[in-house]
Amino acid sequence: MPELAAIFLNILLPVFSLVLIGYIAGPRLGMEPRTLSKLAYYVLTPAFIFNVFSKAEVQVDLAVRMTLYAIVVTLGAVIVAFMTARLLGAGPQLTAAYVLVAGFGNIGNFGLPVVEFKVGSAGMLPASIYFLAGSTFGFLVGVMAATWRRGGAHGKALWTALTTPGVIAVVPAFLVNWLEIPMPLFVDRAVTLLAGALIPLMLLTLGIQLAGMGRPHIDRHVVASSLARLLVTPLLAIALAGVFAIGGVARSVGIIQTAMPAAVLTSLIALEHDLIPDFVTTVVLFSTLASAVTLTVVLALV
Repeated sequence: MPELAAIFLNILLPVFSLVLIGYIAGPRLGMEPRTLSKLAYYVLTPAFIFNVFSKAEVQVDLAVRMTLYAIVVTLGAVIVAFMTARLLGAGPQLTAAYVLVAGFGNIGNFGLPVVEFKVGSAGMLPASIYFLAGSTFGFLVGVMAATWRRGGAHGKALWTALTTPGVIAVVPAFLVNWLEIPMPLFVDRAVTLLAGALIPLMLLTLGIQLAGMGRPHIDRHVVASSLARLLVTPLLAIALAGVFAIGGVARSVGIIQTAMPAAVLTSLIALEHDLIPDFVTTVVLFSTLASAVTLTVVLALV
């Protein structure tokens, strides 16, 4: 118990504190979460990715294995969520919502700061690889789940996922790294400052977004979908780490990232495609609150 308390106080409480500040201050200050999200998405995330990949000693073998690991774990989580939904008698729309939640965890807003506090700077490279692979594939799975019943444009979803600013930033970052191109000092410092702003801004934005969700209505499907996201996915990550020869810091990072609650973006996807948005939004809020308990346990195990 003392160890669990220390983990919560020293790793999770700083993260939840910034979310709470955003939750309280955002509505009172009239802050618009969409504007902050766009700032993080189009400016700060590419700067963060560029800052990490342009300076790190990237092992291509590890990057490939970490990417495959993220994809397979996500697919496993989606299959479990689909089966759970069907066993509980969910209809087609609700089953698709289960899949959306399972496929898209909050590995950016929530995952990166938790990894940094738990593992330190050594974990940021594998965390960034998992973040890019997981968020890209998760976005693709989420949009496909939201549109499959209407025959949505999956090719467009794939193109959108692969052309997100964070993914695009990998290309110049690798070029600078591999070709050892010297960065002007003012550029390097500007990028570093922008990269440092990403995590606190994302946490504050998450709090503001949660504040706008209203009072949730909790039912068995909300609980089941949330537990599949918070418990089953990290168990899959633990079981599959050896298959992809993921060990050490990378293994810890992968397991931590899979234990994240549902991403706020899932509620936006559900709203955009009219996929029971109230249910998905409730799962986002409930899973975020429940992760205070489940993440404490996962962090103790890794």
